[in-house]
Amino acid sequence: MATSMTDGDLVWKSSGFISGVICCRNMFTHTHWILLFLLITARQCWGDEGYEMEEFLKREYSLIKPYQGLGSSSSSHWDLMGTAMITTDHVRLTPDLQSRQGAVWSRIPCYLRDWELHVHFKIHGQGKKNLNGDGLALWYTKERMQTGPVFGNMNLFTGLGVFVDTYPNEEKHQEAQKKYTLHTQRIFPYVSAMVSNGSLSYDHERDGRPTELGGCTAIVRNLNHDTFLLIRYARRRLTVMINIEGKQEWRDCLDVPGVRLPQGYFFGASSITGDLTDNHDLISLKLYQLTVPRSEQQEEEEEREEITIPSVDNMELLNVEIQEEGTSGVTLFFTVLFSLLGIFVLVVVGLVLYSRWKENSRKRFY
Repeated sequence: MATSMTDGDLVWKSSGFISGVICCRNMFTHTHWILLFLLITARQCWGDEGYEMEEFLKREYSLIKPYQGLGSSSSSHWDLMGTAMITTDHVRLTPDLQSRQGAVWSRIPCYLRDWELHVHFKIHGQGKKNLNGDGLALWYTKERMQTGPVFGNMNLFTGLGVFVDTYPNEEKHQEAQKKYTLHTQRIFPYVSAMVSNGSLSYDHERDGRPTELGGCTAIVRNLNHDTFLLIRYARRRLTVMINIEGKQEWRDCLDVPGVRLPQGYFFGASSITGDLTDNHDLISLKLYQLTVPRSEQQEEEEEREEITIPSVDNMELLNVEIQEEGTSGVTLFFTVLFSLLGIFVLVVVGLVLYSRWKENSRKRFY
């Protein structure tokens, strides 16, 4: 028996077809956004060097709220030292009081080949500009739980130190000796890094300039927003970045290739105050393991060259550049001036000798 299609059936089928088209279009749009999100996410997994990096948070090397793995118990992963104390919001390394020093050190040595440390910190106090001090330091060193003059840690350390220096010792010293010039000026607070093999001394009076690998200005005191520091060590390359403007954007601070750091060192943070003071607070330390692809040749080279002593390739060239930078315009002016005076004296002496020789020759002729 043949069936006839009514107008209602046509309307129902048409509406069903249209609904199916709309549904497919919505699914396509939804899929489109998912693909776009995946592409953006995948793009963010590529490092600055153009190689892919995967990040894995390593909790045993991290210091995060509620700071349960911190203290004197046998299960703790971190040790407190000096004036460092725990609150619900932060770990205060030093209070805004004179002659204090405090530190926190990991108990577990790190054997990661490539890693990235995210530091959430805050520096604040009652002191006015250039009347505060001294700053804080982040460490990856062979030694741990040591006290000393380098931001509360020992001098002649073995490993890596990254310093957030808030007081310009060199500038004040040069002003006292009337040697201060714009050419030698660095604006403080200042972030810098140093690698030591245990024999390099940190020059406190010059704010570490002779052994500095690089650095940048970082205005971090008394801010109403969060401040962050990033330290990345991958493929024997040291990178330091800062996020201090409240825009959730990382800004380059220093990037040094050829940095060789042994495995099995300890992470730490320390601070010190003297006559000038500040509160130095750690909100969190988060360490990420980086999975960085390497070619077979790179793998063979790194396996063949086992690192036992911290070093930096072409460190001699870096020191030469630092010394040349330290030559002030005043020194150059006097060097040129005395050179010209020396030439003038030689010319005058030469003319006097020549006139006497000519006079003697004339007397002998007559």
